Amino acid sequence: MFRQNWLKNRLRAGRKSLGLWLAMGSPAAAEIVALAGYDFALIDLEHGPGDIENAVAQMQAMSAAPTTALVRVASNDTLYIRRALDAGAEGIMVPMVESAGEAAAAVAACRFPPRGIRGSATSLVRAADYGMREADYIEGFEDNLLILCQIETLKGIDNIEEIAGVEGVDLLFVGPSDISTAMGFATERDHPEVKAMLARVESAIKGCGKWMGTVPRYGMSPPELFALGYDMVSGGSDSGHIRKAGVAQMKAHREANDGAE
Repeated sequence: MFRQNWLKNRLRAGRKSLGLWLAMGSPAAAEIVALAGYDFALIDLEHGPGDIENAVAQMQAMSAAPTTALVRVASNDTLYIRRALDAGAEGIMVPMVESAGEAAAAVAACRFPPRGIRGSATSLVRAADYGMREADYIEGFEDNLLILCQIETLKGIDNIEEIAGVEGVDLLFVGPSDISTAMGFATERDHPEVKAMLARVESAIKGCGKWMGTVPRYGMSPPELFALGYDMVSGGSDSGHIRKAGVAQMKAHREANDGAE
């Protein structure tokens, strides 16, 4: 049997899941994140510097641990989705989904005919162990795959119920930064109107019965977000962790040494 989706199994069991964003395109960082025990790691091909070959290297680096490899594709494009799946992505995140039609298109791009439009090369691709587990992959990949649609625009918010109602969409992932920017508060992400909008989004998703995910936002830590009802949360990013640790260490160093001069 091919590799099971650790994150999807945890979600099915009702277990809160913590992951990390891979923004650097670094296989070494991906390996460290996986070995640290995160439930998932998301390879960002929308804003990150990597390409599909680099994504494969990151997934290979993660393969020694059960950490689920998610890939955020650059856009809701059949070719992007197909290549990420063939490369071995265990979950696909589609950015800026705004309608039921767009959500249905994303699901169709993930599935083989007659249930979808994904082209088949299972005798060749990494996802099926280069054909060595082709039959297992064809039989079980659909149930094993996690499909995430991002809600990060005002139009998407207005259509949450319709998007959530699309069969095959597993989880709605809230993008607080894009939502605050769309509302005109790019530099005021803790604005009361933004908070009210995010509360509306959360209530709507929970009312639909879908799993809900997000990233930390101003004033809200992962534990606080889990308490609000989120099922999966990214605990930050590889670059963010390095930045925070480095800035804190150098601040302490400067205060302890330069301040005495």
